[in-house]
Amino acid sequence: MGLLLQRGGCVTSFCMEPIDVLAQYFQFASFRGPQEAIIRRVLAGGHALVLMPTGGGKSLCYQVPALMPQKTAASEESGPLNGTQCEPITLVLSPLIALMKDQVDVLRRRGIDATFINSSLSRKERVGRYASVAQGRHPLLYVTPERFRKPEFIEAIGGRDVRLLAVDEAHCISEWGHDFRPDYTRLGEFRALLGNPTTIALTATATPEVQTDIVRQLGLRPDEVQLYHEGIDRPNLRLAVEEVWGDDEKLAQIAAVRERHPAGTGSGIVYFTLIRTLERFSELLRKQGVPHVNYHGDLDRQQRRRIQNEFMQSRCPLVLATPAFGMGIDKEDIRFVIHAEIPGSMEAWYQEIGRAGRDGRPSDCVLLYEEADLSTQMEFIRWSNPDPHFYERVHDLLVHDAEQVAAFGLEWMREKLHARQKHDRRLEAALAMLERYGAIEGTANEAGWEPVQLKVTGEIPAELLDADRLAAKLKRDQMKLLALVQLVRHEGDRRQFIHDYFGVKLIMAD
Repeated sequence: MGLLLQRGGCVTSFCMEPIDVLAQYFQFASFRGPQEAIIRRVLAGGHALVLMPTGGGKSLCYQVPALMPQKTAASEESGPLNGTQCEPITLVLSPLIALMKDQVDVLRRRGIDATFINSSLSRKERVGRYASVAQGRHPLLYVTPERFRKPEFIEAIGGRDVRLLAVDEAHCISEWGHDFRPDYTRLGEFRALLGNPTTIALTATATPEVQTDIVRQLGLRPDEVQLYHEGIDRPNLRLAVEEVWGDDEKLAQIAAVRERHPAGTGSGIVYFTLIRTLERFSELLRKQGVPHVNYHGDLDRQQRRRIQNEFMQSRCPLVLATPAFGMGIDKEDIRFVIHAEIPGSMEAWYQEIGRAGRDGRPSDCVLLYEEADLSTQMEFIRWSNPDPHFYERVHDLLVHDAEQVAAFGLEWMREKLHARQKHDRRLEAALAMLERYGAIEGTANEAGWEPVQLKVTGEIPAELLDADRLAAKLKRDQMKLLALVQLVRHEGDRRQFIHDYFGVKLIMAD
């Protein structure tokens, strides 16, 4: 290893190597898979697209370069905000506000001066962090892409040498992806503003179409980007699909999986789409004397944190959860992940089963397929794809009835929009997309919106008024659900089916 010196809280080195950073900060003796090759590529100024399973160590691919001495991470280009003499910085773009604090806390416990800036901070806190960034602190800064709308952020980052731009959850770049974020489509513009720094995009799930779109949206040519695709095959995960009819058969399957993993050998997650279904199964399990906890969006933040801590500390090894549970969960001994209701897409299913078996030991991933559950997901897809007329009605209410919205909230808006359909979630979907496009500002969280804070800041974007475009997106979402049904019906090798869906073959050359 190279000679390490500690100076003013920063580590300098003579001929420091990536393995030295890995050992010093992360206490690993060696890299795994393609991590070292990826790190050396970005240190040499090469761009990379990384597809790696959940829990595969994607974050080290940008964290290690961020901590390397300045001379080895030099950018090949400079631009309006680049080329200063300040300490270099790695800028990490992520859509997951709820996870940033946890990620930064872990890094700071390792002695790394990382920070984040997002809407969860008070104005005073944001101003303080802008100042510390501008003063040259923090080799790692986590932000959402929406932060680029803020002039004060542009001013703060303008004095820094952004040596590496890391785009986490990169599938959000593409409208073909399963979690589209409109601001991600401005990444080419952001890169130019930052001086076209070396860029690494990372995700666990991306079809070939999404992979190609990621590169295009970044403003890069395919021949500039090396694809590192670790595939989707984790041999320790036992994948199974069981067709069931009714709650009794689902309970029997859950019991059978639990019996394969006795108490004390690890943890398990049972996923549900609907809170009311989760609660029904919770009552059935309690009658059977099965200890467990429940996690869903109707719980307050303190309850969710307590339940997550109980699970992480193995005080209660079984959790019944909606898909909100699992983001940021890095628990090695999850022995099984069961889907008691079919998820909405192959991507969502794959991401959730990726939480199992991170310690490399055998783990079960079981999809319980009941045809009746399909109608729930089809309804969810319809709700998540409002038509242009619905966007216009929502925007009109916010513009012309702002006082009523502030006073009576979402329930009043729902009454005006779809009085006879109490469970219709199109309003939440429309508000989320209007906010992502910058047409409104407000507060969104896992439990919903705080309407008193909603503010119209622009017109409805043309993309949300294009009926053909919205219809095409609806069809794509339906096809994603169909792919999961085809997996269930597939009579051949299901692993090969999944492999083909995600397109493991390289689509870009070095």
